[in-house]
Formats: sequence, C-alpha cells, structure tokens
Amino acid sequence: MDFSAVFSYLSTLFSRPASVIVFDLFALFGWSILAYMLLVAMVSLWEVYKNMRYTKDWKYVLLAVDIPPLNVQTPKAVEQLFTHIFSVMEPPSIGYKFRRGFQQYSFSFEIVSIEGYIQFLIRTLDKYRDVVEAAVYAQYPEAEITEVEDYTADIPSNYPNDTHNVWAADFLLTQHFSQPIRMYQEFEHSISKDTVLKDPMGTFLESFSRIGPGEQMWYQLLIEPVEEKKWKPECIKKIKEMIGEKAKGGGSKIADTLTTVPIKTLEMLGDEIFGREASSGGDKGGGEPPNTILYMTPGQKKLLEAMEAKISKIGFKTMIRAIYVARKEVFNPSRGVNSLVGAMNQFNDPSSNSLLPKYLTSAQYLHAAKRKDRRRTILMKAYKDRNMYAAKDPYVLNVEELATIWHFPMSHVKTPMVQKAQGKRSEPPAGLPVEPFVSPQELPSSDQKALPPHKTPYYTDSGDVGYGDNEVKLG
Repeated sequence: MDFSAVFSYLSTLFSRPASVIVFDLFALFGWSILAYMLLVAMVSLWEVYKNMRYTKDWKYVLLAVDIPPLNVQTPKAVEQLFTHIFSVMEPPSIGYKFRRGFQQYSFSFEIVSIEGYIQFLIRTLDKYRDVVEAAVYAQYPEAEITEVEDYTADIPSNYPNDTHNVWAADFLLTQHFSQPIRMYQEFEHSISKDTVLKDPMGTFLESFSRIGPGEQMWYQLLIEPVEEKKWKPECIKKIKEMIGEKAKGGGSKIADTLTTVPIKTLEMLGDEIFGREASSGGDKGGGEPPNTILYMTPGQKKLLEAMEAKISKIGFKTMIRAIYVARKEVFNPSRGVNSLVGAMNQFNDPSSNSLLPKYLTSAQYLHAAKRKDRRRTILMKAYKDRNMYAAKDPYVLNVEELATIWHFPMSHVKTPMVQKAQGKRSEPPAGLPVEPFVSPQELPSSDQKALPPHKTPYYTDSGDVGYGDNEVKLG
C-alpha cells in the first residue's frame, strides 16, 4: 500500500471546508450506516410477518372461576397455580423463530365488577385450557369453571365517546424489578397461638363492590413466562452492586487494564526519579471497592435477602392494568378508583418496591384533552386485546408476588356479590359397573327374535335410523 498517497489524500481532505469534509466522509462511510439500518428493518419486519402468521389461527377462551364457599386455601395455592402454568414455556431457537415464527403467549388473570357483581376470570388459548383447568382444580377441587362471553365487547373502544367515559391506568414498579413488593406472608399476624392471614384481597374486593348501575371496574394481571437467563442475571448484577462487588465482564477487564497500566507506569517512573519508596500495594485487585455487606444497616440486609429470595422462584413478565368505565350520566371515578388505588398500596414496601399508577388517562399542560383521549383509547384497546406491550414495558414478578396481588379470597373475607360455587363436585365411585352398548346386529339370533316387531331398526329416506316394519331394514 502506498502510504504517501493516503497521507496526501487525507491532508487534502482536511484542508477543505467542514461541509465538504462531512459530505466526503458520508459518501465514503455513510452507505454502511444506511445498509445496517435497512438490514435491521428487514429483519424486524420479517419477524413481525412470521409472528403474524404464527398467531393468526389462535383462538381464545374466557373462563369464569367460581371459588368454593369454604375456601381455607392461602395465596400459596395460587402460587402453585402460577408455577403449574409455567409449563407452557417453550423457548425457541433462532432458526425456529425466523423460519416459522414464534410468540410466547401471555395469560390474563382478571377480576371484574359489573354494577357490583364480582367475578374472577382467566383468559387463555383454547389449547391451554386443559392446563389452566388442571392447575385450578389441583388446588381448588370444588371450584367451578365455565366458559363465558367476553364482557368487554359491549364497551366502546374509541374516545371521546357519546355514551361512555373511562378512567384507566397501568400500574408500574417504582424501582428496578429485582426489588420485590410486599409479600402475602407479611400480611400474617398472630394475636393468638394461631397465625392468621389478614387477606389483602378483602380490601381489594371491597373497592369493587362500591360501584352501582351503569358502572364497571376491571382489573387485569397479564403474565408471560420468561426464561431465567433473561432476568435473573440482571437481578444478580443489582445484588452485587449493593454489596460493592464489581461485576465481571470481558469488556470491563480490558478497559480497566488500559486505564490502570499507564497510571502504574507513571507511578513507578516517579518513584525512580524522586527516590520515593514504591507505592503500597494495598490496592491489589484492580482498585475494586471493598465488600460493604459488613457495614449494611438491618434494613439493607433485609432488602438484600428479599432480592435473593426473589430469584429463587419462577418469574413472569407482568403488566397490571385497571379500568373504570361507566355511562356518562353516572361516571364518577372517585367512587371506585380511589379505593382501588388505595387497595393496591397494600402491596407497596417503601424500603423495597411499590406499584403505582404511572400511565394514566390524565394529562396536563400542552394539548391535555387530546392526550387524555388518546390514552383512553390506547389503554381500552390494550385491555381488550390483553396486550402487555401497548403502553409501557412490562417488568418481572415471581410467582410469590403474583399470588400476593391476585388470589381467591379466603372464607373469612365477607365481601358480598362475589360469585361462588353453588354445589360440591364429586367423582363417581371407582368400581361403578357400566353396561356397554350393544347394537342389534351384534345380538345373538335368539335375542334378535325376541325383539318386538316395532323395534326393528331401519334407514329412513333422509338417511336417519328409525324403528318399525315398513322401511329398508338394517343389514
């Protein structure tokens, strides 16, 4: 290579005006940036196209779950339920994802109050219906599950609307998802020798019973199974940051070497010139800060233990959404919304993490009215589609946190208008004899003669089977 020619070109290039330099550099290298952007766009569009083909035949069912009147199961049972449905997780390979398409399905666990009538619901793919029913019956054998119509179909999706108005919000975490919310075990108190669970669902459902005719309140817990490698390493990184342990990584080691070696060299050179003693080697280990776990306060240690406990259980991508919708003449958000937000505050731990309504159908300042209506439309359509990615990004909660914020109330919760199972389901005795069906053709000739004449089977003109003497007989 002729380096003199290269240097001559560069000197000529940089002697030109700045605008010419920028244009020439873009002509030389700009195409690569444009090609990269086009390649990313093509891959993204291909993935969207394959996912649309993959999901076009999906069919959904909405299951109403009626809990037994005498429910002594704690939220631990629902924790097992969430663990059970995690079995649908099927992480695809890169080839499978881009060749056939793939989208991990999310479940929707809902609580609905229609004019004060409260119902627990689960929406799932029809192919996962057996999984959901098995998970529910395994923990609640006396529950009743019924397929119902979608209650959201009769409510308008676009706003402003002539007949209805809506308040909606997505509940988001205030801190990183590695820090857990308040768990159901922390609602236990003991005023006698037996530990009693002060069920938080009592306060939660009470807010749903406050509404009247023409009003509805919806609560939605969207969950999607997520692989451990996609969320636990991030939590471990946060834990290490708390205790002062430096995160390990190839890039950081190289950067540390490039910055540390010149400094050490200059220190050694200064020692030789000025006759100083060699710098102390107390900072062996690349200048990493000391482990601070010994100096943590009791609250910090408790938080660290809670974070480590969180990653010991299965996690789901999560989005929590709530909607209050009513006819305009009776629209009064303060009747139920304030109670709902107050009930959600039960799950907040000021020293760890909290769930607060962050994406609301309220806006201020510039074009506030238009922005409110836009958010109303976005959140209503997202709720109907059970779409957790419509507004804000989802976060990860483990099965224990999910069971805390969505579970069936225990028997001592006296909230009225909660639909419960009316009867007790039971299986037939295992040894009950069943008489097999025998067609007339399979009967012995002696038995066939014993049949009355009017019982002789025949084919009718329409192809149906009848009994009599005046048509073509079977056989």
